[in-house]
Amino acid sequence: MDFAGKTVLVTGASRGIGASIAKAFGALGALVIVNYKSNEKSASEVAEHIRQTGGEAVALQADVTDGAAVQRMVSEAVEAFGGIDIVVNNALSHYSFNPKQRATAWNIEWDDYQRQLDGSLGGAFHVCKAVIPHMKERNGGRIVNMVTNLIDFPVVPYHDYTTAKSALLGYSRNLAAELGAFGITVNCVAPGLTYPTDSSRETKEDVKNAIIRLTPMGRLASPNDITGAVLFFSSEWAAFITGQCLRVDGGLTMH
Repeated sequence: MDFAGKTVLVTGASRGIGASIAKAFGALGALVIVNYKSNEKSASEVAEHIRQTGGEAVALQADVTDGAAVQRMVSEAVEAFGGIDIVVNNALSHYSFNPKQRATAWNIEWDDYQRQLDGSLGGAFHVCKAVIPHMKERNGGRIVNMVTNLIDFPVVPYHDYTTAKSALLGYSRNLAAELGAFGITVNCVAPGLTYPTDSSRETKEDVKNAIIRLTPMGRLASPNDITGAVLFFSSEWAAFITGQCLRVDGGLTMH
């Protein structure tokens, strides 16, 4: 698997799963755009890690919920690097997987849903809208959107987060149906609970242990576990695969 000569944009790549994905692409020869919202220091450290391990990388700031900011970032990247071949929509509005603090169905507010929709669906929408015209011109591209296995098995009903990710899955399949004619594939990766990340930091031990007991492979995912599926969908090995969702959760959900 070789991404030499490819330019990859990973949103929300300053930490966690996004940082692991960015580093994996860099190690395989890609030029990586490390997108971040506010943590410039961490994003610069990810980019520097990629450069020190022989890759190329640059950190670019944009809040993916701001369509104008995303358009500026993509235009800057296309002008500097000639195009964007692969996009990984990983950014989301902050979320904490803490069952004791989650909003229940009878006290959640629409603003809670809207915040997650703006981050997961809105962020991916703005990025895709900005990059699709450039991918069409080049008659090819890869888009990978990060969702969640909670869509299939809401082991804890995080209503707003899971609903937003479900919407992103539906959006991705519609994109796949329309963009295949231009050689652009659109797929999703659905991680299980991934530790350590900012979102899972407050997940209680009893919850983690309950998920582990239900998981055939007997552990939680790590950020590095998620990268392989993203790399696969981004590679030539997946050139005839689109509209699919790959669960990466050790067998917790099976299809």
